[in-house]
Formats: sequence, structure tokens, C-alpha cells
Amino acid sequence: MGKLKSDKTFTVVNYTLLAILTLIILYPLYFTVIASISEPYEVVSGNVVLWPKGFTLESYAQIFHNEEIWTGFRNSTLYTVFGTMMSLILTIPAAYALSKKNLWGRGIITTYFVIIMYFSGGLLPTYLVVRDLGLLNQPYTLVIIGSFSVYNMVVARTYYQSSIPESLYEAAEIDGCSGFGQFFRIAIPLSKPIIAVIALYYAVGRWNDFYNSLVYITNSDYYSLQQILRNILLESQNALSAINGDTMSSEEMAYFMRRAYLAEAMKYAIIFVSSLPMLLIYPLVQKHFVKGVMVGSVKG
Repeated sequence: MGKLKSDKTFTVVNYTLLAILTLIILYPLYFTVIASISEPYEVVSGNVVLWPKGFTLESYAQIFHNEEIWTGFRNSTLYTVFGTMMSLILTIPAAYALSKKNLWGRGIITTYFVIIMYFSGGLLPTYLVVRDLGLLNQPYTLVIIGSFSVYNMVVARTYYQSSIPESLYEAAEIDGCSGFGQFFRIAIPLSKPIIAVIALYYAVGRWNDFYNSLVYITNSDYYSLQQILRNILLESQNALSAINGDTMSSEEMAYFMRRAYLAEAMKYAIIFVSSLPMLLIYPLVQKHFVKGVMVGSVKG
């Protein structure tokens, strides 16, 4: 009886904590939605908390008529798609090769990867290398930089070691299957879960990245969506700081105030629009994601 009561207590506490965590995760997205459809003045004034105030779609109308935002959306999509493809082409074969026990120098190569995962040259040496290679202000720069993650490679390697039996490769080798045949005909078809997980990790990271675009890109035609969002935020702050009641007429002040408020509301609308593709991708890979992300866990 006591054990049954303790089980019920554990269940109640567990569900309560899960409900609180769910609210903590969902509320920022919910607030972004209601702020994007509220009157800009109400958003800036802090009156929007649980419900939208003064329903309006002006922010979304401004987005659809803003060419910079569409350019950024196109650029981010291209960077994400091609960058994720390149990352998978580099990560999956490396993980498969390092999972083979008969690979010569496997321990040395793995140690090298682990060292560079924790220690890097830093921003300045990387920037100098990118500059000397003529990659500044080139759209493919954002595809190349960050195309390989040691952490993702280790996760994929663990999957190959723990989920695909070595006897399967041995049987294929007896039947005359080459090393490349084992990779493309056995490893790849059986590793869809981990490929989905790694692809999702890379895609989310590239979609949300603005730092590399900020450092290596100065041509506005190649800006990512996140960098354009940052510029809109700065424009909003600059518009507010430029307002001076002593030197402006009432019409000028009203214009700048409206512009600043609208930029603030547009920020939330862009956040929602930019988050939507990633939110739509999760259900598509969920079947493989759960299995792949649990690799190496204790099952019972």
C-alpha cells in the first residue's frame, strides 16, 4: 500500500514538472504569436502578456512587402539545405569509418578529433584563413564554415557501433561485397534514424546561425534571415533613440514613434515566420528522431 502511494506521488510530481517545463518552453512561442498580431504600441508598452491587444496583421503585411526579408529567407533556406547536405556527406562517412575496429590509426584519428573539438584557433585565425582563401562575401562561405561537427560525428559513430552488428558486415564480405558496398547497401539503409537526427541538428544550427553571416558577409544580398532580423532590431532601437521632442515637430515625432513601434512588432512576426520551417520539420522526422536520439541509452 505504501509503495502504491509513493508511486502515485511520483507520478503526480513527474507530470507537474513536465507541465511546468512545457509551459516554460511553449510560452515564448505563444507570446511571439500574440505580440506579432497585436498593436505595436501595446507591445512596446508591455500590455501584451496573455492575450493579443488590438488585433492587427500590419506586421505580416510589412513582411510580405519587404524584399530584404524575402532575400534573407531565400538565403537562409539555401544555406540550410546545401549546408546540411554537405555536413552529412562529411559526417556520416567519417563516423562509419571510425566505427570499424580494423581501421588503421583509428585511435590516433579519434584523439585528434576530440582535441580539435575542445581547442580551436579562435575567431581571428579563422577569419584570416577565410580572407586569404578569398571566401569573404561569398555565399558558399556559410555553407563551408561549420560543415563538420565532431560531436555529431561521435554520436553517429556510437550508433554504428551499437546498432549494426559486425556479423552483418562479415556476411556481406563473404558474399563478395566491397567496403563501399557495405557502406551504401548496409550502413546507410540501416542508419536512417541517426541520419535524421544529425540532419536535424545541422539544419537547426544553420537556420538559427547569424554569427558567421555577421563576421564573413558584408554584402546585403547574401545576408541570412537572422542577420536581417538583427538589423530590424537595431533599426527599432535607433529609431527610438533618435526621437527628440525638443527638435522635432509633433508630426515628425509621431512618424518616428510609429516606425519604431512597427519595427518592434515586425520583430516578433519575423521570429514566428523564421521559426515555422523548423517547427514543420520536426513532425516529419519524429519517427526516426526518437530512435536516433536515444542511441547508447540504457534500455529495459
